[in-house]
Amino acid sequence: MALRPERMSKVSVTGSKRVIDDVIEAAYDHHSLHVTDYDDRYEGFEPGTSLEGAEDVNERLVTVRSLESILDVSAEDADGPGKLGDDALTAELEETRERVNELNDRRDDLRGEIRDRQEEIDRMEPFAELGIELDLLGGYDSLEVVVGEAKPDAIEDALEAADGVDAFEVFSGGNVVAAFAAPADDAEAGVLQDALVGVDVAFLEVPDADASPADYVAELEGERADLGEELDAVDAELEEVKTEAAGFLLRAEEQLTIEAQKKQAPLSFATTENAFIAEGWIPTATVADFEAVIADAVGDHAEVEELERASFTPDGDHHVEAVADGGSSGGAAAGSASAADATDDADREAATDGGHATHGSDDPPVVQDNGSAAGPFELLVQGFGRPKYSEFDPTLLVFLTFPLMFGFMIGDVGYGVLYAAIGYFLYSNYEGTFRELGAVALWAGGFTVLFGIYFGIDVFGYHAYQLLPGDVHWPVDGKGLSPADIDWALSFLVASVLFGLAHLNVGHVLSFVSNYQQHDLKHALYEGGSWLLILNGAWIWIFSQHLPGPKPDFLFESFSILTFGAVSFAGFPVAVGYAAIVAIVLGIVLLAIGEPPELAEVLSPIVNVISYARIMAVLLAKGGMALAVNLLAFGAYIDESGEGSFHFIFSADYLEYVRSHPEDYELVFAGMTTAFDPASIGAVGILALVGGIVVAIVGHVVVLALGITSAGIQAVRLEYVEFFGNFYEGGGDAYTPFGYDRKHTEE
Repeated sequence: MALRPERMSKVSVTGSKRVIDDVIEAAYDHHSLHVTDYDDRYEGFEPGTSLEGAEDVNERLVTVRSLESILDVSAEDADGPGKLGDDALTAELEETRERVNELNDRRDDLRGEIRDRQEEIDRMEPFAELGIELDLLGGYDSLEVVVGEAKPDAIEDALEAADGVDAFEVFSGGNVVAAFAAPADDAEAGVLQDALVGVDVAFLEVPDADASPADYVAELEGERADLGEELDAVDAELEEVKTEAAGFLLRAEEQLTIEAQKKQAPLSFATTENAFIAEGWIPTATVADFEAVIADAVGDHAEVEELERASFTPDGDHHVEAVADGGSSGGAAAGSASAADATDDADREAATDGGHATHGSDDPPVVQDNGSAAGPFELLVQGFGRPKYSEFDPTLLVFLTFPLMFGFMIGDVGYGVLYAAIGYFLYSNYEGTFRELGAVALWAGGFTVLFGIYFGIDVFGYHAYQLLPGDVHWPVDGKGLSPADIDWALSFLVASVLFGLAHLNVGHVLSFVSNYQQHDLKHALYEGGSWLLILNGAWIWIFSQHLPGPKPDFLFESFSILTFGAVSFAGFPVAVGYAAIVAIVLGIVLLAIGEPPELAEVLSPIVNVISYARIMAVLLAKGGMALAVNLLAFGAYIDESGEGSFHFIFSADYLEYVRSHPEDYELVFAGMTTAFDPASIGAVGILALVGGIVVAIVGHVVVLALGITSAGIQAVRLEYVEFFGNFYEGGGDAYTPFGYDRKHTEE
């Protein structure tokens, strides 16, 4: 684990085009070079072209992916890694392509025919509902006929009011209406449709068919069923093909992807007619090994040169450490000696006179390495932004603080076990993002269990230690939700603020160290030291005895409560309070000198620390919700005349006992399950028992879900806004080395 990304070096590989294939093979297998694209900015060089055969490889890759799409092949269909030669790939791919395309074409044809039959059925069904033979719906010399979907009464009213209609008859079936009308002697053709202009009717075209509508629909449905059976047979055959060919297609896709990447690699190179130069970033620790690999592959026909070991200031200014005689501060070097051995004089001149064809001033990519424990928390950091190469990687700090905040805010053994179970399920059954989320949930659930024990073995809002035999005393009896625990609630507020103070101090210290390493002590004092002085000065003064009047007593009493009386704190002495004021003033002066615009935020150290009070707020809110669910379901009372804790009732007998001793117990809520009395089972009691259990289950599921959204979001917010805002920007580039991690193929 490290707070800094892995150190990166920029290297170039210069050589003759005669060995470009071997260099690409060696670099690809080494899988460490993050290639940078040549941007055509230097005279004498131009972007390279794909190697011979790239077009054929791409075409076959497209074919494989098309077949995978048709067969719905996924990584889960793999049958294990295996070897795949070029001849076997070509032959089996052609055979699979012909078979799949034939079946797919047949499937498309069948689907089209089924769709045609369905459309014809949809067109004919209204006439089947009407129940009139199709030949009776047309072909008259003295009658006009229309068929449509409308209300019969509306049709009849319109025809009765029409002047050009001597007689009419309306037939209906379902939503379909057929209207027959005899036009008046002086009426023009189309009088029937003209009469229905104001009626809400959707006219239907009479199909041209010999059979009756009902028989025709039945015939079409039979044809559709037969076609469906054929389609099922084709689908089954395609499924068989998928079972047989899935492993091959996955291996073929991987093999062709690797070949395509290799053949297209020169597109990122700078080239002349006979030479090439490739540049990119590589972890500094692997440079020597990379040089050896290239040398083993092509000897002195190519040269690897470490151009720079880059470090960057926070504002992005470029600094370079000299690493060799040929290194340079601009990333340019005359690294063409080996190419000169294999090129003519013109190439030699192009490579030397124009300088080394550097590919721009790109920032190094970021390699995060936080180990197996903290590694999944990179997901939370990258949600804000991948760290820049110049920045501290805060993943380790998020790993140490996020589960702590989450667990404290929920603090319940029952919920913690469920969170951990969800996390284990995700971690065990998925890869990638879901697996990382599962690991985060496991840690968060574990800390939730620990704090649940601390809060009185809290299990779904109920103190399980109360069920233990004997006179059991617990250090923390609840979360401050009952009258007896109000001091604990205020103490948790102080604990949240103190955690925020420590959290922000870490952020400002990282800012101070970063500025000192990249600039000097003066910059560190202005940009980090000023805020450290203001932050700590302000809060030391708040916890001092200087001007004690407006400061609440719980600020000092909480230390004794939180430490179970081990620590007594009455506040820092007045002299320390004065020293804190001096620190504040000094911090403001440094800020005014170094960063005057930031004086507008001079109160942010106080405001940001107070923002951590949301930890206590979520703790009480989630505890209160769990308590409310249990109150509704099981009922509760307060003992010792209102000065004690909440106790749940559960049974009808216990409820009666509480009610009969009002001098000792105060009933808060009777609860639903207490209506159930085993001695006299009744319908109302059973219904109340079932209802209470349902309320308890649903209520706690809701609290569980809200815990993820509220506690999770608030913890992430404190990391992103209050903590990251002091030293972290993000926006770095991911390290994507040239190469491929094989899953389905073997060398």
